[in-house]
Amino acid sequence: MERLKLGLIVGLRERPEESFAKVASLGIPTCQVGAQAESFVARSEPLEIRKAAERTGVEISCFFLGFENQVFNNKDGPATMGFVAPAYREKRLSLAKKFSDLVKEIGVKTIASHVGFIPDDEKDPIYAGFLQVMGEFIDHCKRNGQTFCFETGQELPSTLKRTILDLGRENVGINLDPANLILYGKANPLDAVEIFGEYVKGFHAKDGLWPNRDEALGKETPLGQGMVRFDLLLPRLKKKGFTGPVTIEREISGPQQIEDIRKAIELLRPYL
Repeated sequence: MERLKLGLIVGLRERPEESFAKVASLGIPTCQVGAQAESFVARSEPLEIRKAAERTGVEISCFFLGFENQVFNNKDGPATMGFVAPAYREKRLSLAKKFSDLVKEIGVKTIASHVGFIPDDEKDPIYAGFLQVMGEFIDHCKRNGQTFCFETGQELPSTLKRTILDLGRENVGINLDPANLILYGKANPLDAVEIFGEYVKGFHAKDGLWPNRDEALGKETPLGQGMVRFDLLLPRLKKKGFTGPVTIEREISGPQQIEDIRKAIELLRPYL
């Protein structure tokens, strides 16, 4: 079996080449690019981004779609996140379509995003409205030759699988972030793979700890210091058909982030 490629998630700086140079300097061949739709649509230059990646020899595996005014925790997240939050749906759908069009110009065929806190109750009226908007965006991605991947963590794995089946689209997958499942207190990542593993097309190598009762979110940690069992998870994913890449995510900045990324590379290497 062919070994999985490594990746790194990076944000776009004013000079995109700086972002890709960071990836290349670590000896990592691929990346996911995180971008906020509002600023990306207003100011991005697709040709410049594509050429910057080509000059550094880094492959962009996926663009990660974000939005303004999102709160990443269990307390304020349901009313603010993604396409589930009713107050933001119309504006974000329009932005997301423009985002997809720009990503097509760059030549990237996968978009991932946190879509919000999907209701566990399929009869919840919020769910029906969400499905309509989500389906419209996924259809737009299909016209652009793209696959859309749900980022995990803010919903139960069974709820996410039900959503994919209810949508009934072929250009849909999952970007599995095992730490998010723990940070939001939703599931053991190993159990999640058994539920929806065949849909996993992307992977965030991130680690974390479960939230305490009075916490709205758990704590992210360097790889190997949290509760994710990468030694068990990656072989199980490969058996389910996952072909990579394994994209490292460390949500801090500065020299410590680089040190943690280097340690993550060494931790992951035996399981690729």
